[in-house]
This record gives sequence, structure tokens and C-alpha cells, in this order.
Amino acid sequence: MTIHEVKCGFLPLIDAAPLIIARELQFAHDEGIDLQLIRQPSWSALRDLLALGQIDAAHMLSPMPLAMTLGQSGMPTAVDALMVLSVNGTVIGVSQSLARDMEKTGWTADFSSPAPAATALFGSKRKTIRIGIPFPFSMHRMLLEHWLSAHPSFRSNRVEIITVPPPRMADAVANGMLDMFCVGEPWGTAAVQQGVAELILPGSAIWQFAPEKVLGATHDWVEQHPDASRGLVRAIYRATRWLDQPTNKPLAVEILARSQHIDLPHEAIDPAISGQIVRRKGTPPISPDHFLFFQKNAGNFPWRSQAAWIAERIAAWGGLDHQDAVRRGMACFRSDLYREYLGPIGIDMPGASVKVEGALRVSTAVSSTTGQMILGPDAFFDGAIFDFDTQ
Repeated sequence: MTIHEVKCGFLPLIDAAPLIIARELQFAHDEGIDLQLIRQPSWSALRDLLALGQIDAAHMLSPMPLAMTLGQSGMPTAVDALMVLSVNGTVIGVSQSLARDMEKTGWTADFSSPAPAATALFGSKRKTIRIGIPFPFSMHRMLLEHWLSAHPSFRSNRVEIITVPPPRMADAVANGMLDMFCVGEPWGTAAVQQGVAELILPGSAIWQFAPEKVLGATHDWVEQHPDASRGLVRAIYRATRWLDQPTNKPLAVEILARSQHIDLPHEAIDPAISGQIVRRKGTPPISPDHFLFFQKNAGNFPWRSQAAWIAERIAAWGGLDHQDAVRRGMACFRSDLYREYLGPIGIDMPGASVKVEGALRVSTAVSSTTGQMILGPDAFFDGAIFDFDTQ
């Protein structure tokens, strides 16, 4: 068997687990891939290495391939999203002082209701709320904007968005740089354990099926290395299926905690993997619905409808032509290659690669190649529906 070396960048986040497990449990080796994982300090560093060809593939925020392809982030580079690595997994937190101010409005901190949380946030009378996100082109920013802009008290001059690398989010709250943040685990839990922040919502409370991270590679690399690309997707698919099995979670935590991967204690990593989130230090854990998953409910499938939703927001931010941005953005999510790579080995495939986002309130059986596919729920908190065919 020919072995293909693949250099893959990642950030130390729980949702890098599919790459880490694919390497550590030999799924990559079994598919003919020598997977070299290269840890990065920030999303901008990872982006630039990919654009310059210093790495072959990357653990990426789902909007990043589209932003790079559309020339909105770093060096303009055509980037493909070969599969979704994780769904949901983000948390929204506030400083201790902001949490107390929100409680004074009568907010009950139930960790599941976006509208009352926004009411309390704007009712805190803060003139400007400084919110940390890991990268300008991120699902974190999109979820925050969808949530906060829906509230009648929202004014753009009351919110300041600041980019902070995930491992530095807790320090930014502690030193007063941030009042609030949206970040992937384990860095929200780390801020709680340090006693500098409290969590007010999981990202899944805003959108129940948000594609958080994707496996990205430049379009040229994918075209030039079809066997490596195929083997990589198959290996990671096996890893995501393994990660969603409850009996495997203790071993996953142990592997992720190693110094070359996330390098945090088990107790910082376990909450996201187990779905047991402590929102305030010293309180019992909460089990949010659909907090983080990797493969179930067709979680890996790169839906072009999701790409269209993301592209619309990038077009609005950058003043781009809407139709052109959506067309090019949709082409980044390679559902065609996903079908080509995984269909021949019997993986269930949906009947179409475009769907109505936000329409599924409950888990629903849908048409698929084997007739066993369940999708959703994928509702937005405010009942929004995104039907690409009607946009």
C-alpha cells in the first residue's frame, strides 16, 4: 500500500479530535495516510500556512474556506471544505461583573434561552459590550450576530467585536479587555475553572445544527492529490464515528489531554466530550441538548445549503455581489467529493446536497441511499428559515 504524507494544521480545541483520533488510533495509517499534525497558535497563522502550501490540509472554522476563496481573508486562495469535522461545541460566556449586572435585571441564567439572555445583556446598561471571538470569519461571529441583532434593543454601537486566539480568551476577560466571549471548548470551561467567567449559552441554543469546523485543503492540492484526499476523508470519517460512541469518550479525553495535542488537564477537556458543562464554578454540570457531535445525523456531510448561508453573511460583511458570492461559496463545500470518496464503501448519503436550514424541529428520517438517515433538529432559536431556493 502506498503511504501518502499529509501535513495538517490544527488549533488546540476539542473539535480537532477527529484529526487527533485518526492519527492516534491508526485510522489514517490504515487508509494509507501518514498524518502529520502541526499545532498552530492562531487561525490567521493556520490560514497563511495553508495558503502558502506549508501545510496540506487544516482543521478550519467553517467560514474560512469561503472567506479565503472570496478574497476576504489573507491571500486569495481557492479552498475546498471536504467534510464537516464537528457540529456545535461553542459556548458564550461573560465576565463575573457582567453576569451580576445581568442577574439584577431578573435574568435566571438557565443556559438555554437566547432571548432572555439578550434582554439581560442589553439591560445591563453597559455602554459598550466588548465581545471576544477567535477569528473575524467564524461561526462564532455569525451566531452572535444572528442572536443579538434579532433583539429590539440591539444597536451596532453597543457591541464591539475583538479577535482573541482561543487559548487567550480567559486572560482577556481577567484583565478587563473583554466583557464577553464566544469560543470553542475547552477554552470556555478553562475560563470558568479559573473563576474569571460564567457561561450563559451554548452555541447550539442559537442554531441547533451549526457546522463548526471543516476539513479544508486548497483546491489545487485536492486536484493534485486525489488518493491522499480520499484516504484522509475516509480516515477522519472513521474517527468521527468512533468519537460519537459513548463507550469511547474516556479514551478520547485521555488522548486529547496529551501535551502535543490540547495539553490541558482531563477535567478541562471532559465537559465537552461528555456533554456535562459547568456554567459557573462550583455549580453542578448541565447537559445541553446537541452540545457537540462529530458524525451522527449526517454531521460530516458538507451541505451546500449551509455554505450558501455562510456565503450570504460574508458577502454582506464585505459588500460583495450576493449571487456571485453564494455561487462560489457553495462550490467550496465539496459534497460531490464526499459522495465520491465515501459512497463506494457503503456510507449512507442524503438524496440532495441542498436543504432548507432551520426547518427541522425534531429528528427526522429523510431520503438517503440506504434509507437509514436521520437529520436534525436544526432549528434557529428565533424560528428563522433559510431556503436557498427562495433566496
